[in-house]
Amino acid sequence: MKFGGTSVADLDRIRNAAHHVRREVEAGYDVAVVVSAMAGRTNELVELVERVSPMYDAREYDAVVSSGENVTAGLMALTLQEMDVPARSWQGWQVPMVTDSSHGVARIRSIDTSHMEQKFGEGLHAVIAGFQGISPEGRITTLGRGGSDTSAVAFAAALGAERCDIYTDVDGVYTTDPRITGRARRLDRIAYEEMLELASLGAKVLQTRSVELAMRYKVRLLVRSSFENGPGTLVCDEEEIVESKVVNGIAFQRDEAKITLIGIADKPGVAAAIFGPLAEAGVVVDMIVQNISEDGLTDMTFSCPVADVPRATRALEAAERTHSIGYRDIVTDTEVAKVSIVGIGMRSHSGVAQKMFATLAAEGINIKVITTSEIKVSVLIDRRYLELAVRALHDAFDLQDAA
Repeated sequence: MKFGGTSVADLDRIRNAAHHVRREVEAGYDVAVVVSAMAGRTNELVELVERVSPMYDAREYDAVVSSGENVTAGLMALTLQEMDVPARSWQGWQVPMVTDSSHGVARIRSIDTSHMEQKFGEGLHAVIAGFQGISPEGRITTLGRGGSDTSAVAFAAALGAERCDIYTDVDGVYTTDPRITGRARRLDRIAYEEMLELASLGAKVLQTRSVELAMRYKVRLLVRSSFENGPGTLVCDEEEIVESKVVNGIAFQRDEAKITLIGIADKPGVAAAIFGPLAEAGVVVDMIVQNISEDGLTDMTFSCPVADVPRATRALEAAERTHSIGYRDIVTDTEVAKVSIVGIGMRSHSGVAQKMFATLAAEGINIKVITTSEIKVSVLIDRRYLELAVRALHDAFDLQDAA
């Protein structure tokens, strides 16, 4: 069971979360609880570090920012004890959960659950500080923001858990953002691949890395609300889904930008010459389209977050000055958004992309860039049409109705 920051934001919410834990204990389960820091606490700790040392030592950064989870774990264990549920807290180094030495963005190498399983045998339940581990050098490490989801899935895999319940402030995974359309519907089940696409395309319910881990180790995830007793949404292997809609969800990202290099030489190595400097500058590139060559010249278009546009243009201008690439002009459009339809049913149905394009055309929405994969179609459109596009597509694919 994993509880995010909003689910443990204060003592009342910690007690509420503890009631969920006691329910599962009374059902006969050995329970491992993974907790995040209380809402807002990690941001406070990061701010303190930056005020003390703008060019901070990453090892000490991890030592400070991981402390929020330690506090929550101790408070949750105490709360469970007060409710007559035997429990103890575990910090990452106590398990131990060994990571690599990439402080701030560590990757998990191994989890030794033998001591924890011994304690289960003694009737003691575990409360684990999420987001943290220990490096081979014996230093505290953190897994990156949102890393408690990853911690929870990793422990579920290591313990061979029946299920990993992710408690959050929503009651499951929806066909799209309910704030965009009141017709959005909670999904009973969704395949790992679909959830991974939705998470990477902007859905905030689960961290992408945690879904990747769950898919690799076949950990069944149940997304449920800390504040309601609904059934939630099960993220599972597609073999567990009897029949799915062709399209199961619509994701979107508002703050996208489109950058086009006009008049570049159409020759081997030009793409590497463009995207190498962008990677070095830390620009996250998404959709890429190269136009048909004419007179030995072509145009290259890509999308990136709006926040990355200044770095992208600086990197490209620097590359132009060193003659590693040549172009006539850079055209930037910072008023676009990405809308994507996602569904494993696309593998066996034709005409899905055509239906998407026809739906947008009927609303007078022009498509600027298109990319596809086996189970998704993404388009860039003018940002002012984003909500209209999401609502129109949601209705066109009948997502308000159960399969």
